[in-house]
Amino acid sequence: MSLKIVFMGTPEFSVTTLEALIKNKFEILSIYTQPPKKSKRGQKINVSSVQKFSEKNNLPVRNPENLNNNEEYNFIKSLSADIAVVVAYGKLIPKNILKTTKLGFINIHASLLPKWRGAAPIQRAIMNEDKKTGVSIMKIEEKLDSGPVLASKELALDQRAIYGEIQTKLSLIGSDLLIESLKNIENGKAKFIDQVHSDSTYAKKIDKNETKINWSLDANKVIAHIHGLSPNPGAWFEHETERFKVLRANKFAASGNPGTLLDENLTIACKSDSIQILEIQRQGKNKQTAKDFLLGKKINKGSILT
Repeated sequence: MSLKIVFMGTPEFSVTTLEALIKNKFEILSIYTQPPKKSKRGQKINVSSVQKFSEKNNLPVRNPENLNNNEEYNFIKSLSADIAVVVAYGKLIPKNILKTTKLGFINIHASLLPKWRGAAPIQRAIMNEDKKTGVSIMKIEEKLDSGPVLASKELALDQRAIYGEIQTKLSLIGSDLLIESLKNIENGKAKFIDQVHSDSTYAKKIDKNETKINWSLDANKVIAHIHGLSPNPGAWFEHETERFKVLRANKFAASGNPGTLLDENLTIACKSDSIQILEIQRQGKNKQTAKDFLLGKKINKGSILT
């Protein structure tokens, strides 16, 4: 008999797993996601990707502001679920709720635990120039991302890959690994292994204050910063009071004073070597290739980009 599941997730990354659970005939008793948020200018209400998918497929969905209340505790407990699956839900789950299912709560975490616990594991792995990342299936405990691991799978990191691409790959790897893990749990073959807590590192949430490009770093570091933040929130520089997001770049051998535009092809000097921009986005505009961008906007050779 298939496991009865409570699912918790919010962004598009979570939808891949929810689809896989449905495809594999697991019984979804209820879906939790974060509540709708106002757009920056407050004129539009944005519901989460999980809520959109749930409503489109007539699945039961709840979006409370938090879980730390009797109503949600009693509701989840009343479901008599076998297990809860959490994928980028984005909210802390209270200790008492972690005890409401027969087999606890398991989580897909986008890193090779215990490395990069926390909110931004994919971005931090790229920005740190890690050679690999991956996915871990872990049991949720009260302390953040500290629970025992049931399964993990590696993914090599290519310097040319951006955050959005790696996230998509990991969502697919994670959903497959989760289904395999749930079947092992059903069959009594699951074995959870404690993490080595002394080896843990923390992937703090991306702060808007760290998105500006620092040309005084080596070219490899600048590219890692750009690719780790692409497409969102985006690494940026300013020129003539306008902000430009750089979404993809290559390393280039040319050198000069950091932040200086070295040629007509958007090659910018770093502390050592330089980067050549491949994709860029003007404020309020769609992304463009460097070639298309240069047809409509000229930045003079020798300009200092800040």
